[in-house]
Amino acid sequence: MTTTRRTLLAGSAAAATGALTGVSAAQAHTRPGGKPKPTVVLVHGAFADASGWNDVAGRLMSDGYPVIAPANPLRGVAADCAYLASVLATLSGPLVLVAHSYGGMVITNAATGNPNVTALVYVAAFAPDAGDTVPALQYRFPGSKVTPEALDYRPHSTGADAYIKQELFRDAFAADLPKATAARMWASQRPLHVGAFGEPSGPPAWNAIPSWYLAARDDQVIPVAAQRFMAQRAGARVVEVSASHVAMISRPTATAELITRAAR
Repeated sequence: MTTTRRTLLAGSAAAATGALTGVSAAQAHTRPGGKPKPTVVLVHGAFADASGWNDVAGRLMSDGYPVIAPANPLRGVAADCAYLASVLATLSGPLVLVAHSYGGMVITNAATGNPNVTALVYVAAFAPDAGDTVPALQYRFPGSKVTPEALDYRPHSTGADAYIKQELFRDAFAADLPKATAARMWASQRPLHVGAFGEPSGPPAWNAIPSWYLAARDDQVIPVAAQRFMAQRAGARVVEVSASHVAMISRPTATAELITRAAR
């Protein structure tokens, strides 16, 4: 999607919000005191797509925040971070980056050196330090059901992609969602290139940018002990909820409230 089209979509959403609430699009995007509200960038993780943010995005847009949810390529840590950094470079004004799961690897690196990024929000996400890999964090504490044996590997010309097996998807990934919803999510899941598992993270942006963390107590992908460890290490402000790995879907209000707190 082009920058112009993203801007038009965000503006159209704001105008629609204004029509519903009786304020103009310009007012909807402005905080008290005349300061612009930050653009919220929602980054999905592996085995998912941007639609997982729909309910959260709707709440934020109703509150007047510009929102975009770009596609995460899921091709590898370095490649995905470079792509997101290129998207961020097209956006002006303050930015709040929000990530779910593997998306945390991406925002932690893509935000580095971007002076517009004012906050990082992790939602049941990896918050890596320099040198960390996905498996090193995911299996640091016991409890993850998304083990190498839980994945289907499909080879292609540049390696292989990993998908969560159908019979394990709901229990491991989305246990607090209806079966029909989880079934659709499995069918539409986007795979992670296997090369991403071994790629180390770079110097973390959370060293210089304030961070917030929504920890999911019932997460069967990233155990909550790992989430607490990463949040504490990053100095994040933490809120815990009873939720599966997809806390932004099962607890959209709590997720949106934490993002709004970070945005303020």
